[in-house]
Amino acid sequence: MRSAANSFLVAVQFMTRLPVSRRIQYSPDALARSVVFFPAIGLLVGAGGAALYSLLSPHASRAVVVVLILVYLVTVTGGLHEDALGDAADGFGGGWEKDRVLAIMRDSRMGSYGTIAITLGLLARFVFLTNLAPGKFIGVFIAGQVLGRWTALPLAFFLPSARDKEAGQGKLIADKVTAVSLGAGTLLAFAIVAIALKAAALWASLTAAMTAAASGFYYWRRIGGITGDCLGATNQLTEIAIYLIGVVLP
Repeated sequence: MRSAANSFLVAVQFMTRLPVSRRIQYSPDALARSVVFFPAIGLLVGAGGAALYSLLSPHASRAVVVVLILVYLVTVTGGLHEDALGDAADGFGGGWEKDRVLAIMRDSRMGSYGTIAITLGLLARFVFLTNLAPGKFIGVFIAGQVLGRWTALPLAFFLPSARDKEAGQGKLIADKVTAVSLGAGTLLAFAIVAIALKAAALWASLTAAMTAAASGFYYWRRIGGITGDCLGATNQLTEIAIYLIGVVLP
């Protein structure tokens, strides 16, 4: 029980800027063991956004509320996933050979591809969330947060690290997620989404699975595996795709 609590706190510290206990115990496999709780972190973050929606929607327009929710998301995560999307876009857009792609991802400077990707990502989330039916907003929003983070499990289970000799957050997770963690995390994620979306959960889950599979195949073909930026980029793409499905489906 104590080990599970420690892994949950490691996941909170890694994926958010929320304060956690200083008594967290770290080990070489601590981050890999915490991945099973990534969907729970999505629920935690999603619950905060849902609370904002419930409190503010009676007093402000949908557009204003969505902007404040996006500010909340960037603040509570420290822009972790947006930064990953930008780095991945710069890497894959600006490099052709594996070494060049990985070098560009390492560069702390943001290029044109990354700037465009982050801008379009925020714009897409704003437009899709603004156009969700009022009765679907909270369910779809929570599903996007949960399933976006869930994608790290299958990607890290099936794919190795693309960085053979370099250190990185992705290397701490890639090819180190156990089948038990994958299964438990998947059950947790799909259970949350089933409660949030009911019948529409099937479409959201399929969308997340297809986005993870398509992006994973792309990463494997281009660089032979994944990096931390790849995981964050797929997180963002999945979240956006689920919001789009929420708008399109009745």
